[in-house]
Amino acid sequence: MKIKLLAFLSLAVLLVLAACGGNEEPEVEASAEADGGDELRVALILPERIGVNPFFQQMDEGANVAAEEYGVSVNTIESTDYAAIEDNLRVAISEGYDLIITSSFESEDALTKVASENPDQQFAIIDTVVDLPNVQSVTFKEHEAAYLLGAAAGLSTETNKVGMIAAADIPLLQKWTVGFEEGLKKTNPDAEFLLNYVGGFDDPARAKELALLQASNGADFIAGAAAVGDLGVFEAAAEVGFYTSGQDIDRTVVNPDHVVLSQLKGTDAAAYETIKSFVEGTFEPGVVAYGLEDEGVGVTYITHESETPLHDFVSEDVIEEVKQIKDQIIAGELVVENPLSGE
Repeated sequence: MKIKLLAFLSLAVLLVLAACGGNEEPEVEASAEADGGDELRVALILPERIGVNPFFQQMDEGANVAAEEYGVSVNTIESTDYAAIEDNLRVAISEGYDLIITSSFESEDALTKVASENPDQQFAIIDTVVDLPNVQSVTFKEHEAAYLLGAAAGLSTETNKVGMIAAADIPLLQKWTVGFEEGLKKTNPDAEFLLNYVGGFDDPARAKELALLQASNGADFIAGAAAVGDLGVFEAAAEVGFYTSGQDIDRTVVNPDHVVLSQLKGTDAAAYETIKSFVEGTFEPGVVAYGLEDEGVGVTYITHESETPLHDFVSEDVIEEVKQIKDQIIAGELVVENPLSGE
């Protein structure tokens, strides 16, 4: 079974602010009650509380679907702040969980330390890589979805000027910027790509300023890839009338008149598949990457339905053409290389 992406932030999970909280003791919330002596027990340790970031809420939802379908116990441990992550990992080990799952760059240091000290414990981390023999690192092929988003923008633009506001000029974000530009050039070789970096992940004011600059230079579609900064891009779109897209969750519901597409990332599917593989005995350490084929990434209307009707800026013909590109990628007829690995 493949879990459908729910409404969710790839970028923002890489990037968003820490959840509020003090130096409280780790709290454990049961997502599924353990009721059997031999029942497999999984701990899902989130770097913040559920409700702060939809990215993590989806992870919990996917884990609970797996718990119900495969008869395992899943307990969610919500960290009050990043400093609590290590303590929560140690709590889970002391309580004898068979598999411990955590997520994102916020957990990298804590997991590296704790997993190194507990080589017989099995761990997984979603959306980043920890290279240890007892850790499975679950990653996403964001470049594939970015390619589709760029392809749709190339077919939809009327000015032949398309922009992107990215959070920071760092190698990781090339999966968004390079993939998007390649998709854009695939469907519209004459399109000009405008790219600006905010310089951080939580600066809507600066993102808005850069989006307005791109719009003044003729861009009629400007993709948001700036985490919290995307809110500034959306605000600029509403003010001056260009079209835009969001990241990770279906952001078209925010402003259907201007946010016309969203690039999606399925943390729910990742959590589900991780638990499924553990139950079925196929779980292994190393890197696992989910892409279009696994519904781990996608784009609204092209790979996943949306509550929002398709905007006229993006026609049904455009969606059908990009769906064909998606099918080519899944079939291996078109390879979108990961700019970080050349794969």
